[in-house]
Amino acid sequence: MMNTLKNSIVLIVILLIGCKKPFSQKPETALALPTTETSIVFIAGFDEGSNTYYTNAKNYFKAQKMQVITNLFSIDEIIDWLNLHTNKNTNYKEIHIVSHSNAWLGMALKTTKNGNRITTKTLASSLLKNKISTLNNGLGNNTKIIFHSCGLGENLTLLQTLKQTFTNHKTPKIYASSLFNIFGGKYAGHYLAKPYYGFYPTAESPGPAQLSKEFKKAYPNKNIDWFTAIKTRHETSLGKVYSYKFNVPIEWEFTFNNTTEIPQLKNKDAIMDWVSESPEMAEALYNLNIPIEKYRWKSTVKGNKLIIKGKTTVLCVLEPVLETNDANEYRVTALEDDSLYRVL
Repeated sequence: MMNTLKNSIVLIVILLIGCKKPFSQKPETALALPTTETSIVFIAGFDEGSNTYYTNAKNYFKAQKMQVITNLFSIDEIIDWLNLHTNKNTNYKEIHIVSHSNAWLGMALKTTKNGNRITTKTLASSLLKNKISTLNNGLGNNTKIIFHSCGLGENLTLLQTLKQTFTNHKTPKIYASSLFNIFGGKYAGHYLAKPYYGFYPTAESPGPAQLSKEFKKAYPNKNIDWFTAIKTRHETSLGKVYSYKFNVPIEWEFTFNNTTEIPQLKNKDAIMDWVSESPEMAEALYNLNIPIEKYRWKSTVKGNKLIIKGKTTVLCVLEPVLETNDANEYRVTALEDDSLYRVL
C-alpha cells in the first residue's frame, strides 16, 4: 500500500489572472502626510495578458483624485507603508485595497512580500508567528478599509481575521462585497455584479445548449436567458448579462515504496473511484464544492510516484446589479448599502 503522502494536496485556482510581483519596479514617491479627509488606494496586483482589471481600477480611483499606490502586493507591505508615511496624529478617511479574490483560494493579495496568498488559514498563521507588522499609524476609529475583492464578503471568517490584522489601539471598519467588482465597464467605471457558476471538464464542453439547461436547473428562480448569456463574453448593452470562463486545476502526488503497489488507473472512472475512496482527496473536492465528474482526470506514473491531475472549466455568468427603480442605471456602490457590502 501507499507509504507516504509526499505532497498531500496542491491546488491552483485562477480567476481572471494570477498575482505576482513584476521582475523590476520603481518605488512610489512619498507624498505628504494625510489629513482626516484623505483617502488612499492600494492596487495590490498587476495585469497579465488581455485582462485589465488592475489598470481599470487604477484609472477609476485616479479620476477621483485619490492617491494610488501600485507597487505593494502583500498586506504586510501595505501596513509597513502606512506606518512609514503617516504618524500618530494623522489618519485616512478611507483605505481601498484592490485584489483579485475567489471562492476557492481566497485573495491574490499575499500575507508578506514572499508569503502565501491570503486565506483564513495563511493569514491567521502569519499573525500567530508575528510575520505581519502591527499597524500603528494612519488609522482613526472612523477609518474605513474597503476591499475590492470579488466575493470576499461571503467569507466572514476571513473578514474577521483581516479586521484583526488592522486593529491595534484603534479599530477600523472593514467593508467587502459578496458580489463581483467590475472596473472599467462599458457603461460605468465601477459596478457590482452577481455571479452564477457552471462547470464542465476542461476541453470537453457540452455546448451552450446543454450548459444553459444546467444553469436553468441550478438556478430555477432566475429569469435569465442563459443560452444568450453563455455566448456573450462582454457587455453588449447596459445591464445585460454576460459570461467568462476560467480553469481550476487540482493535482496530487503520491510516493510509494515499491512500484508494484501503484494502482493501475486506466480510465476516468477508475481515477474518480480511487479519488473518492481517499478521505483526504474527497475532503479537498468537497471544500472546492465542484462535482468530481466536472473535472477532466488524468493519471501518470513517474518512477515510484503516482500523479493525479484534474481540471475543470468554470463558466461564470455575471448579472450587473441595477437600481431597484431604474433598470437603466447601475446600482451606486454605496458602502453603507447592506445589500451590496458586508461591514465589520
